[in-house]
Amino acid sequence: MKQVTTNSAKQTFEFAEKFSKTLKGGEIIGLVGDLGAGKTIFTKGLASGLGIKKNITSPTFVLMRIYEVRSEKLEVRNFVHIDAYRIKSVKDLESIGAEEYFNRPDTIIIIEWADRIKKILPKKAKFIKIQHIEGNKRLINFK
Repeated sequence: MKQVTTNSAKQTFEFAEKFSKTLKGGEIIGLVGDLGAGKTIFTKGLASGLGIKKNITSPTFVLMRIYEVRSEKLEVRNFVHIDAYRIKSVKDLESIGAEEYFNRPDTIIIIEWADRIKKILPKKAKFIKIQHIEGNKRLINFK
């Protein structure tokens, strides 16, 4: 397991931006962490690294947002941001159309609160745990 410590929201954002360069498409990334841990900041950094200019906000009430990726370097065309805080079942995922993106090589999916739906995610999902340590420090663990 890889572990990284960041000392500010800016560093968390920048780390996620760099991490986005390791993605090829087809990934499902589950973010785990308490409220305020930095899941959305991490997501914003990933989106920025993929060239997305739109303001990224957590889709708490709409559950899912899809952003177009325009990259000549990547085959990725979609960045799907899911907030699983209110998702209770596979039917909830089906109702928002999330499953149609799960096996697409042209899509990267990031899921906040992924621990709440871990049992219903595809086996290939990777998890990142973000912990608030003290002040603005965050511990980022890759599982």
